[in-house]
Amino acid sequence: MKSITIKGSKRESVGKVATKALRNADKVPCVLYGSENPLHFSANELDFSKLVYTPNAHTVVLDIERGQKINAILQDIQFHPVNDKILHVDFYQLSDDKEVNMEIPVIIEGAAPGVMLEGGNLMVNKRKLKVRALPNNLPDSIAVDISELKLGNKISTADLVSGDFTILHPDNTVVCKVRTSRVSMTIEEEEEAEGEANAEGEANAEGESSSGEE
Repeated sequence: MKSITIKGSKRESVGKVATKALRNADKVPCVLYGSENPLHFSANELDFSKLVYTPNAHTVVLDIERGQKINAILQDIQFHPVNDKILHVDFYQLSDDKEVNMEIPVIIEGAAPGVMLEGGNLMVNKRKLKVRALPNNLPDSIAVDISELKLGNKISTADLVSGDFTILHPDNTVVCKVRTSRVSMTIEEEEEAEGEANAEGEANAEGESSSGEE
């Protein structure tokens, strides 16, 4: 998995006044968990753009003062409810022998016959899936091949089993499916209504003809 480097500075004070001063200077207060003691530091808000505002998944290299570099993942992030500025970020330190949980983007591959040939619509229910894996086994994305997906078919998490990671969703969680389009349903309903109307017309015609013969 690709990594993004974020440079940080250790925080000497973690009180409200110091935190407010950091935010006023366009810096984000951060905490790194996963080691013996939490590490409090700050980083420039602009450095988070490639990590937060992207559909891709990345690990992080925290470049702290004096050349201290730590591999981590984004664990939690808080935004201001009005202006969407980043208020606080939690990271979790990675260890090669310890599994971690992470959300991984789903990539749809191929063309579904149910869409191309049968007029259905592809519905993607899950854009990301949470997985558990060792850091070296974390995938950049989870590929979902829809090239065999016909009308009414679906792909669930049970179909995406991997030896490298565990998907943390129930096996029956639907990732994507091909369903009948509204246009097709409307056409079918109109055809059924037309067929019923024709049948009624024929029945009425037969009834009138019988009455005339009497």
